[in-house]
Amino acid sequence: MTTLRTAAPSRLLTQVTGERQTGTLVVGGHPGGAVYVLEGRVIYAESPAAPGVGELLTASGRLAGRTWQNALDLGTSTARVGRLLVEQGHLTQGELELCVLGATYDAAYFALSAPEAPIDFLPGATHWLGPVAHIDPGAITREVRRRVRLLDEIFPDARVDTAPVIPVPRLPRERVPITALQWELLINADGQRTPADLALLLGKAGYATIQELRRMAALGLLELPEVRAVEAPELVRLPRARGTAVNIKRPVIRADDAPTVPVLKPGEAPPTVPVVSGARAAVPAPPPPPPPPSLPEAPPPAEPPRNSLSPPRLARRKPGAKLPKEVAGEPPPPVHPGTDEVLLKRIRTALRALR
Repeated sequence: MTTLRTAAPSRLLTQVTGERQTGTLVVGGHPGGAVYVLEGRVIYAESPAAPGVGELLTASGRLAGRTWQNALDLGTSTARVGRLLVEQGHLTQGELELCVLGATYDAAYFALSAPEAPIDFLPGATHWLGPVAHIDPGAITREVRRRVRLLDEIFPDARVDTAPVIPVPRLPRERVPITALQWELLINADGQRTPADLALLLGKAGYATIQELRRMAALGLLELPEVRAVEAPELVRLPRARGTAVNIKRPVIRADDAPTVPVLKPGEAPPTVPVVSGARAAVPAPPPPPPPPSLPEAPPPAEPPRNSLSPPRLARRKPGAKLPKEVAGEPPPPVHPGTDEVLLKRIRTALRALR
């Protein structure tokens, strides 16, 4: 059997079972799944959207989590998990077969209902649960078609099967009768859990969960997922280069048109340029550029305002130096008319005696 990239899963299952092969039919896509075949008979099926045998037995309370884990540890390598549960007395053969049939039909709906999907067949692969029940592949394909038709009759919108479950904030009418499973789904729907999450959380079959959700959507109890339109590709804006502007109309000087500058050797005189006089008039030299305008002289710093009562400030001089001309030429201050000349002579005589 060769590996196919894309095909109808139900048609490929019919071909594999018709050839009485043993192996696993792996179906890709969303949600996808796997169907296990033993000599042309289906023995098990699993899907990410449907709870398996272990989830159904432990969530319902039929088996303790420790018991199921011990069976997995002992029988996974030899594909005898189901036989160990029956031999150790944890389950009867009828209970195990009934659970395997429910899980197989439930997962087969998600794995085989797509019209086309990427498929790969692994010959010789088997499931760790072991052969518990042998199911006719024709019965499985017919059941899958019946379930698809039943869901379309309830509510023809497959978006409800995979989108997060969001209850409406207000009921569409005053009284709405709901079942026990619908009530469990409503109180556990937090706007983030998908139908597969709710089925695993409650330990219910995935198809039964979707069936109740479609009924609730038909009653107006759920918000329908939005249809996302195909988004147009965004245009990428390149960053504008920063720098000085360049005149694109300016003529481009090529390497051939550029004047060559002669290279002078040490001690060599520069070549003379001959002046040609004749019919062609000499081009006048351009006038020299006008001198830059002279800047106005800065005004002298303004003297700080002086107080009319303060004396004028004199220039600093060394001790014993003569007075400046402007000070020496000034007339002496007038003598007060009431000066005692005799007293001044006595003071002068006393000062001379101290020398």
